[in-house]
Amino acid sequence: MSELKTKEYKKFESIKHIRNDGSEFWNARELSDALEYSQWRNFSKVIERAMIACENSGYDVFDDFAEVSKIVDAGATSKPIKDYELSRYACYLIVQNGDPRKEVIALGQTYFAIQTYRQEVADHFNQLDEDRRRLVVRGDIKQWNQLLAETAHDAGKFAQTGKKYSRD
Repeated sequence: MSELKTKEYKKFESIKHIRNDGSEFWNARELSDALEYSQWRNFSKVIERAMIACENSGYDVFDDFAEVSKIVDAGATSKPIKDYELSRYACYLIVQNGDPRKEVIALGQTYFAIQTYRQEVADHFNQLDEDRRRLVVRGDIKQWNQLLAETAHDAGKFAQTGKKYSRD
């Protein structure tokens, strides 16, 4: 299962775009493929529900769901199709409103929740002065060392008893 999650994580990362100003966005049509929606009309319903959630949350829908037009080949001619440049928040709302029966939707929910949290932490961290940053990093290292020690201790218990890992 962890291999699948890594694959899905890379799937969302690989379709992320970065503008010249450093801001991130995802194209809705690429996201629909990543979320295994085979028909745009079904995915556009999810986008509509996400837009309603965005508006009801007090955000400007046009900031998070920027409508764009793309030219695609249609046989001998080409035609414009509707797409969106989605913020991380818009993607989060989309996966929250997606088909919950799909495993990839759950993985998308996790991915965008974690990425949103990481960005919030980074934004807050960058506002701290150097001494406070050092204290935060020291606290993080302390927590990771405790977790590592507990994991090593538990691994030692399992190795000594010869039992396979199980949830107690």
